[in-house]
Amino acid sequence: MPLTIATVPCLADNYAYLAHDVATGATAVIDVPDAPPILNALRERGWRASHILITHHHDDHIAGVRALAAATGARVIGAAADAHRLPRLDEAVAEGDLVRIGLAEGRVIAVPGHTTGHVAYHFAESRAAFTGDSLMALGCGRVFEGTMAQMWESLTRLAALPPETLIHSGHEYSQSNARFALTIEPDNAALRRRAEEIAALREAGRPTVPVPLSLELATNPFLRAGRPELRQALGMGEADPAEVFAEIRRRKDRF
Repeated sequence: MPLTIATVPCLADNYAYLAHDVATGATAVIDVPDAPPILNALRERGWRASHILITHHHDDHIAGVRALAAATGARVIGAAADAHRLPRLDEAVAEGDLVRIGLAEGRVIAVPGHTTGHVAYHFAESRAAFTGDSLMALGCGRVFEGTMAQMWESLTRLAALPPETLIHSGHEYSQSNARFALTIEPDNAALRRRAEEIAALREAGRPTVPVPLSLELATNPFLRAGRPELRQALGMGEADPAEVFAEIRRRKDRF
């Protein structure tokens, strides 16, 4: 049975996620920017956190881990490569490892670029991927620690997931990302429609994530660096997709 997933707003613009296995009652929390809103969300649903999955070491994704683990006894899981700068891990994982939440099984995907130890978690049966600050709605994380080539490779790996996969990213950046994306592909009709939908959701105070990977592939410029129409729009018709990605990322950094 697929996981039941809830989105929990935290801090100014972060999201944590609760992933609940109805059959066993196991519940994973993916990233913990702040413990109180997550504890409240668990309490409202009558769920208890059994696992904490960490995507990367930045404080706005781990600041509440110790408090949440202390309050719930949850098992903390994160990247072995980042164990030295994460809260104490009960389980250190790497590319290809499996994590189990009750009867649900997820695969760890290494996605370096934003940070060198960043990982994502893909639960195929639940059609869900938790991507932290690697792939975001209409965007991707800044390349702080890795290289542009690493980030492009990471996004390429996420883009290869089944198109129906729902991408659960770590921030509510969709509206500003849409404004930037339209500077890259102003004639992309799907992107224009999506920007309007995002504006309506934010006006109503609703989250814009998760989002189907199929929609990201049609509208997210960072995933579309290999598309002929995008390369032409940038005047980079013969360039390698990794070079196109790097140019888009540099433009976004200045946006």
